[in-house]
Amino acid sequence: MTPEPTKKPIRYLSGVQSSGRLHLGNYFGAIQNHIRLQDQGECFYFIANYHALTTVQNAGELKNYTFMVAADYLALGLDPAKALLFRQSDVPEVNELAWILSTVTGMGLMERAHSYKDKVAKGIAPNLGLFYYPALMAADILIYHSDKVPVGQDQVQHIEMCRDMAGYFNNTFKKDVFKLPEAVLSEAPKVIGLTGGKMSKSDEASVIPIFGEPAEIKKKVMSIVTDSKGVAEPKDPDQNVIYLLYKLVARPEEAAEMEKGFRQGGMGYGDAKKMLLAKLEEVFGGAGREKRKKLEEKPDMVEDVLLAGAHKARKAAAQTMELVYEATGLPLSKIKKAMLDS
Repeated sequence: MTPEPTKKPIRYLSGVQSSGRLHLGNYFGAIQNHIRLQDQGECFYFIANYHALTTVQNAGELKNYTFMVAADYLALGLDPAKALLFRQSDVPEVNELAWILSTVTGMGLMERAHSYKDKVAKGIAPNLGLFYYPALMAADILIYHSDKVPVGQDQVQHIEMCRDMAGYFNNTFKKDVFKLPEAVLSEAPKVIGLTGGKMSKSDEASVIPIFGEPAEIKKKVMSIVTDSKGVAEPKDPDQNVIYLLYKLVARPEEAAEMEKGFRQGGMGYGDAKKMLLAKLEEVFGGAGREKRKKLEEKPDMVEDVLLAGAHKARKAAAQTMELVYEATGLPLSKIKKAMLDS
């Protein structure tokens, strides 16, 4: 009998911007899912420092945030033996592919991007990088032949745009170079911030950093704004920032107990804040914070992980670009050939 061909593992691809400290929104919206997936498929995770340049334009800050993202991932359980972790900028071929994709992509598709419109509406300077963001994100995904892309709800449109660009390329050059990736939503695609909107690095007042110092976390939690209802009065937990965050870190029965106390009365905001604070320390403090501090003391070890991941990622990218050169008629130079053979 002819043996059945070996089935390739599902390849997952995702990135996180190094535009600030990672917070609970990053963890529950993405990182928690990333760590889980490393046991279910082939995972490529990159630190999106090219993307971060649209908002972080201070060399020291960008370098520091990039290191912090890597250290946080490792402290939270990413295993370099199971998943690749690398800097986006260590694979410059993504920018080359983004440009090639832009030559077959209509302006109408780019102009429909919600994220660009939203950022401009928030007062962020509309630089070309923000507008071009979906093309670079598409290149990030397609260059590794990714099957599935874990994202939050706000990034689903970008995956749809990526699929469109892959189709444009394949149709234009009449070669099926790129597969069409699928978005995978996390269980908590949107995490509420301390100010009531989405928790976001662009709004420091809204975030609880994953590995913040205890005094900082306490100050943030205790400063959550609440209404004037007394302990005995019933309250709506579904509109309560304290409960919505507690539900993410607590066990189901613990969250149910807080919810009951709010709905029936008897749960005061002060006690609820203390419960949230204790649970945050239980989940992210202790051994996790100590591991994170030790990584900060060993930057060379973190760098070794990033370089090893980048070497494997760039090898995969170079193989994809060989197909792109063949399809488009661009030459495969001796330099690029050396990368493929390395």
